[in-house]
Amino acid sequence: MNTIDRKAAISAYKERKAPAGIYAIRFAPMGQRWIGRSGDLDKIQNRIWFTLRHSSHVSKSLQAAWNANRPEDFAIERLEEIDEELTGYLRDRTLKDRHLHWAWELGAEAV
Repeated sequence: MNTIDRKAAISAYKERKAPAGIYAIRFAPMGQRWIGRSGDLDKIQNRIWFTLRHSSHVSKSLQAAWNANRPEDFAIERLEEIDEELTGYLRDRTLKDRHLHWAWELGAEAV
């Protein structure tokens, strides 16, 4: 890859709109779910799996389930993407409200 291609790829990556929204971490064998929110749904699984593999996730129940089971029994589901035009306070408020809604709706722990 030459320098021009590399710079173009970096520029395109920086300009992309990251999809913000609500996700669920599902533990299939027990039907458990944990609900979270993210400013970038495309990257959230890598971030969460990293913290779980290093035993540093903030949710004690999710970490315990991960430690006692196989990683392949867990999956990330996108539940909702929020409007990409929302910014700042409106984006944060919408993410918080929808996070709580989905946790309540599914009877799941909010993480």
